Amino acid sequence: MKKFWILAIALIASLTLAACGGASGENADGETVKVRIGVNGADGAQWPILKEKAAKEGIEIELVEFADYTLPNNALAQGDIELNAFQTIAFLAQYSKESGNELVPVGSTMFAPMGLFSDKIKDVSELKKGDKIAIPDDAVSQARALRLLESAGLLTLSEDFGLFDDPTKITENKLDLEIIPMTPQQTPRALPDVAASVINNGIAGQAGLSPVEDSIFIEDENDENIRPYINTIAARAEDKDNEAYQRIAELYQEEDIAEAVKADTNGGSFLIDLSQEELDQTYEELKNY
Repeated sequence: MKKFWILAIALIASLTLAACGGASGENADGETVKVRIGVNGADGAQWPILKEKAAKEGIEIELVEFADYTLPNNALAQGDIELNAFQTIAFLAQYSKESGNELVPVGSTMFAPMGLFSDKIKDVSELKKGDKIAIPDDAVSQARALRLLESAGLLTLSEDFGLFDDPTKITENKLDLEIIPMTPQQTPRALPDVAASVINNGIAGQAGLSPVEDSIFIEDENDENIRPYINTIAARAEDKDNEAYQRIAELYQEEDIAEAVKADTNGGSFLIDLSQEELDQTYEELKNY
């Protein structure tokens, strides 16, 4: 009788593990869900943690790295990947508006402040008349960079300056600074040739620059207008309610991921958890801008 109860308990335990997928890493249907996520830099400290957490719930994550900002969205729209995680809500809205490909946010990730960097000066007050400043040339980052330069007291922009505007909306430039738009990935490489360069946070990190320690001016994280620049996980519109994708977005917001992001960026980036309602509202406002 004793042996019978031991066998019965073991059988119940094994069935319980199988049902919840805890032993095999399978989902409720007993199958592993494979999800390819397009990223712009796959060496972030958060990714191994996220992959391990997802695997325990039957979700196998494969990171697909892209070198250009537009390629991950095209790949997502074409079905080459299931999700991407590299862009701000504003960038996603602009892409959907211009391309006609309906991609939507399914979760927020981090806010990565944009900074102004220089190899030649230590403070914006050292800029001289006619100096050159490099900025990223994609529509969202370009407007954001110009706002940063305005906040630094270097430029004045028109009252109707919007989220996707360009240097033609500069109304005052006392130093006659030469603003040079270029591919975002080129902005760190331009540092030897310009007085300063506005560099996206992630690209700065890839170039060995600390957004907090090395920038001579940086976005204010307490600014109420930062929501368009919060990064997001995006999916095709028809997959918005996919449970595995939503679960990945939830896992991304857990404390160990937050700690990894903070450590990996020297405190330069931090997680922001927006509800789906907040994401949808911001996305629609920006898409209809």
